[in-house]
Amino acid sequence: MIKRVLTALVLIPIVLLLVLRAPVPLVALVTAAVALVTVQEFLKLTENYGVQPLRVPTYAAVAIFFLLLAFNVGQEKPLLSTDIFGIAAAFAPCIVTFIFLTIAMRRENLATGYPAAAASAFAFAYIALPLAMLVQLRQQWAGAFLILYLLLVVWSGDILAYFVGKSIGRHLMAPRISPKKTWEGAVASMVASLAVGGAVFCYSLPLSTKFLQWGLIQRRDGMFGLERPALLPILLLTAVLNIAAQLGDLVESLIKRGAAVKDSGTILPGHGGMLDRIDALLFAAPVLWVWAAWRVTQ
Repeated sequence: MIKRVLTALVLIPIVLLLVLRAPVPLVALVTAAVALVTVQEFLKLTENYGVQPLRVPTYAAVAIFFLLLAFNVGQEKPLLSTDIFGIAAAFAPCIVTFIFLTIAMRRENLATGYPAAAASAFAFAYIALPLAMLVQLRQQWAGAFLILYLLLVVWSGDILAYFVGKSIGRHLMAPRISPKKTWEGAVASMVASLAVGGAVFCYSLPLSTKFLQWGLIQRRDGMFGLERPALLPILLLTAVLNIAAQLGDLVESLIKRGAAVKDSGTILPGHGGMLDRIDALLFAAPVLWVWAAWRVTQ
């Protein structure tokens, strides 16, 4: 527990500074590093399923995708960039799947080719694309504020679910997949996310003003000059984000349970691996990106 808290105390300020203050190309490069570590953990998990993964081609595909994104984020027209990214996000999984299958044809044991290509394609769609969506979201108007909102919604839900589930949780949600997750914790997670998400948007202007005064954001990164959405749509968005985050957590538990491991890795003391920490974001980030992309086209 102590290691878990200390790791969080170190990482949270770094993540917040990166989200709020770092230039977008730097955000893209750091996110690429996170994606590569997470993909490495995932491919290692697939070995427990009897898969011999295509490691180097998968790392190369992820790295190239983020490098292209890092070059693209320098544009000054967020709407154009969002459109381009949307097209790339639609076609990239198809293209890399063909590439992985082509590479797999060179294997001596052809029976290992399809599982390896499938694992690589899944890693790209499951890990690289959602993280890339966060980078592209950071470039949009008010992008830093939106990512802050997403992180607070996910973190608050995760924290309250942990403590409520541990203290008063009695009704198991998915005992075969995650024996410690309870419906009481899930409800607490939803309540926490709704409270925090609603508060963040209700006080979006004063919060943005304070961040600007402290030099944490530029004007385009806060909720300036944008009409504040009505509370009900934001609460609905927050509820969907919370559900997506909880599903992301359960899906990663399913993968680990099938691989017969407790954690995806050991890179973060007290937290396990990188995949263990960002599993909820991998499902929630695409939801927020779709909402934000729709918003900029209105």
